Amino acid sequence: MKKNNNSNLKIIPLGGLEQIGMNITAFEYEDSIVVVDCGLSFPEDDMLGIDLVIPDVTYLKDNISKVKGFVITHGHEDHIGALPYILKDINVPIYATKLTIGLIENKLKEHNLLRNTKRKVIKHGQSINLGSFRIEFIKTNHSIQDASALAIYSPAGIVVHTGDFKVDYTPVFGDAIDLQRFAEIGKKGVLALMCDSTNAERKGFTMSERTVGRTFDNIFAEHKNTRIIIATFASNVDRVQQIINSAYKYGRKVAVEGRSMVNVIGTAAELGYLKIPDKTLIDIDQIKNYPDDKVVLITTGSQGESMAALSRMAASIHKKVTIKPNDTIIFSSNPIPGNEKAVSRVINELSRKGADVIFQDAHVSGHACQEEIKLIYSLVKPRYAIPVHGEYRHLKAQAGIAYELGIPKENIFILSSGDVLEMNENEEEHARVTGQVRTGAILVDGLGVGDVGNIVLRDRQHLAEDGIMIVVLTLEKHSNHLLAGPDIVSRGFVYVRESEDLMEEARIVVEDAIDTCLEKHITDWGKMKNVIKDSLGEFLWKRTKRNPMILPIIMEA
Repeated sequence: MKKNNNSNLKIIPLGGLEQIGMNITAFEYEDSIVVVDCGLSFPEDDMLGIDLVIPDVTYLKDNISKVKGFVITHGHEDHIGALPYILKDINVPIYATKLTIGLIENKLKEHNLLRNTKRKVIKHGQSINLGSFRIEFIKTNHSIQDASALAIYSPAGIVVHTGDFKVDYTPVFGDAIDLQRFAEIGKKGVLALMCDSTNAERKGFTMSERTVGRTFDNIFAEHKNTRIIIATFASNVDRVQQIINSAYKYGRKVAVEGRSMVNVIGTAAELGYLKIPDKTLIDIDQIKNYPDDKVVLITTGSQGESMAALSRMAASIHKKVTIKPNDTIIFSSNPIPGNEKAVSRVINELSRKGADVIFQDAHVSGHACQEEIKLIYSLVKPRYAIPVHGEYRHLKAQAGIAYELGIPKENIFILSSGDVLEMNENEEEHARVTGQVRTGAILVDGLGVGDVGNIVLRDRQHLAEDGIMIVVLTLEKHSNHLLAGPDIVSRGFVYVRESEDLMEEARIVVEDAIDTCLEKHITDWGKMKNVIKDSLGEFLWKRTKRNPMILPIIMEA
């Protein structure tokens, strides 16, 4: 790598720094850009009808000749979910570990992108050269296997990106996090550390994933005579492994329900990340052939999502599983911030059906708490701290930890998506934010990507809150006499059958408005529509204190 003293490394987060989700960061040095992660986020409550949200990558499109590849830290949706949408514009190779590539390939298959997307499986400890960068994959632990931290070597210095991580000395599968490598890289001198902030507010250490296995064993021992249903994240393969271990130990068959769960378990088993004893897995259709105390059902829906399998069971609309009194149902997850209400609703519905619902202690987080974050800082000894992955309060909590560990305030950067942070190894030049690039959220609704914008959402909000009134009338060509109407159709505004008086008065208001227009010789339909809207809107507001959307439709005959 040639040394060039007057060039800076630019770190540009394009998403993921105001929320948990949509993680994507560009690293740029002269004519090379490497993109770390490419995730989606799920819609906020006010994004009516939106399925998912992906980052705006205009900056990458504008600099497409520099973009060398996507480097992915692990296989969670908030790190890989946007790839199929973004590869359509930015078709560059993808580098990731085996399970991560397996999960990405599932997505590419669905979008018919397998044939024209280059993918390369990288092992932990391996490095790849991309333009001016060398990127080394470092083994970490997380709630999905094959997670990696990245050491990003550039001519301007080394940046360590932890990805999502925790320190688990006794993981269920594979090795513990490679702390030794973090220390070795720390010895070389690290320019900046970008560290996971999700649990930066929580004191202490995150418990080992293995502790959940012991909890399952205890629950299985205590509930020998009931059917057991466990809801967890589809991507937590280690959790699924421990459920299968306990089921096998207690002589139960395991069925899997939920599309994402079936997908991930299939991929993980195929690639050797899940060990399932012979004849343990049965098809969901076969559960009726076994007594309840010989069955475990692993399902999606631990977040109370309305269409996920567990929610459908709770609402009695699941085709194959009916909740019975005495079923034991375990929530093996914590509600993601914002989902508490939905989870609580599902728990109530299940309890009402007579099921025994367990949601304490059957979960551990996949993210580092304060002591593990301190450990990584102490090993890596970065000059600059750039907290990533979290809402503002999480980033701020990590900034506090970095400051406690002796990193000066001016060397800690809480960035916003779109900030361009420039830095190099030169002691005299301090890192600084030198500009902004365009970022934002692109909304995906069904097959439409980005065709629903703020205006459409505002209309949906308006319709959801106030309903709509459609006024239909027919005018005679040339003379503009009123031939038919005005007819008023209302949806989501008032129940028409009980408000006949109101509708009749509204009709008269519209007739008067039309007469006024015709008297004034207003023939321009646009103007007529505005007059109708204004007078009807004013009348309805006076009478009901509501503002429905008013759509006048004029036809001519």
